[in-house]
Amino acid sequence: MNRPRVVLVGPPGSGKTTVGRSLAEAMRCGLVDTDQLLEEAEGTTCGELFTELGEPEFRRREEKAVAEALRSNGVVSLGGGAVLSPATRELLAAHTVVYLRVSVEEGVRRTAGSSTRPVLVAEPGSDPSDRYRALLTEREELYTSVATHVIDGDGRAPRHTVAEALALLGLHEDDVATAVRVSSDNPYDVVIGRELTDHVADAVPGARRAVVLHQPPLAQLAGRVAARLRAAGIEPVLHETPDAEAAKTVAGAEECWDVCASAGLSRQDVIVGVGGGATTDLAGFIAATWMRGIRVVQYPTTLLAMVDAAVGGKTGINTAAGKNLVGSFHEPAAVLVDLDVLETLPAVEIVAGSAEIIKAGFIRDPEILRIYENAPAAAIDPKGSLPALIEAAIRVKAEVVGQDLRESSLREILNYGHTYGHAVEQHENYTWRHGHAVAVGMVYEAELAHAAGLLSEDGVTQHRRILSSVGLPTSYDGAPLEELLEVMGRDKKNKDGALRIVVVTDSEAAESDDVGVYAPHRLVDPEAAHLEAAYAATQNPEGNR
Repeated sequence: MNRPRVVLVGPPGSGKTTVGRSLAEAMRCGLVDTDQLLEEAEGTTCGELFTELGEPEFRRREEKAVAEALRSNGVVSLGGGAVLSPATRELLAAHTVVYLRVSVEEGVRRTAGSSTRPVLVAEPGSDPSDRYRALLTEREELYTSVATHVIDGDGRAPRHTVAEALALLGLHEDDVATAVRVSSDNPYDVVIGRELTDHVADAVPGARRAVVLHQPPLAQLAGRVAARLRAAGIEPVLHETPDAEAAKTVAGAEECWDVCASAGLSRQDVIVGVGGGATTDLAGFIAATWMRGIRVVQYPTTLLAMVDAAVGGKTGINTAAGKNLVGSFHEPAAVLVDLDVLETLPAVEIVAGSAEIIKAGFIRDPEILRIYENAPAAAIDPKGSLPALIEAAIRVKAEVVGQDLRESSLREILNYGHTYGHAVEQHENYTWRHGHAVAVGMVYEAELAHAAGLLSEDGVTQHRRILSSVGLPTSYDGAPLEELLEVMGRDKKNKDGALRIVVVTDSEAAESDDVGVYAPHRLVDPEAAHLEAAYAATQNPEGNR
């Protein structure tokens, strides 16, 4: 049977709706406001209804709205006078109730000038505080009698009230999910939290069947996802894919399509990708191509996939011609970033994934760089700063992708470090971790910007310092420049045969001594001498200066 997770009571102006909305967002559930329910049922405002019907009839109809709300499973906010009903108080005895208490002075301040609360309308010439005091005198004992917990709201910002409510409910802000909205053509949430398997079904209302793609080591997690889907009435089929990039082949895609056909997947159904970036790339590609497009939910299990591959709607498979040359843009229904997974990852995977977070710092968010500068060990600790850094990097990508899904302009900045990094990856036959290659790529592209007079020596030094502080490589001497340039010449960002490389420059907005504030810049057809100088500097771990 459905029941609310918490019910909020209190007088007018106590913040029930504001706090309720924030609580519901934090707890990833719905908010039911009984005043709103009543207004929808009656087709008019509560104030007008109160005046038209009189208080006794208004309270009778309010009782029905409360009874309906208490059959929901989210956060419920009751109208200020709902506790006057003995029937409502009896119903509340079975629920967790938080009383948001405010003083007369605070309540009057918050409701001053309100014309939507008829119980607070004072006689002409009378003091509004007298009416509010009379209301509290009448109801204070009733609020207290139904309350499981009491929170004093005087002088407090809503976020502090929300934090206390979460603590009283046995939760903490780290235990509840945060949603980062990607506001593109088909908006979706990147949900960041713990044990998010229940959220898969929530993201795809109306689905009847699901194909869950997963890597071999993740069978247990995929099984939990499947169990939650089945409990929600969605019939899952598990399909194990080859590990890592070996899954992203034409043959691998064809095998997945066959599974979709056997499972009877229709356009209302869903693909779920449980795994690293290769799995989320493949899951997105299968969803984009099956029946010309069905929904996909991504459940990334590596740091790299959490902050990059699973977010943004890029999908793809590899061919002999190169990596991700066959693919499409296909936005997910949701991305679920389960922080519990971080504690299962080997340290080398966390270090490699950190390259994409650091990249976000250089192109958009200098606060990320400051965290790495001040406490690099905490920055790669799942119990330290890493969760906050993950959210910061996702917010950077969400902002960029929301403005430019198809990489027509702004989204190119997300390729910082990738032009040279992809060349290293391909030359090494993808035996290098992507994050390691991107780290070297950022150093090369910083050196290139320096050679072109766009980035200070201090800026290049900061690149090396931050990357090396967490164990990422900053040099590469495994291939001649000519071979790397040949690969770079096939980069998807190039136009009219001209090499285009994203670099960062010293931002004009930065103070002269404020290293760490940069602006992305598109370098088109860079001079050969600058390419050679950057290559020479990147061969040496300390640079050539």
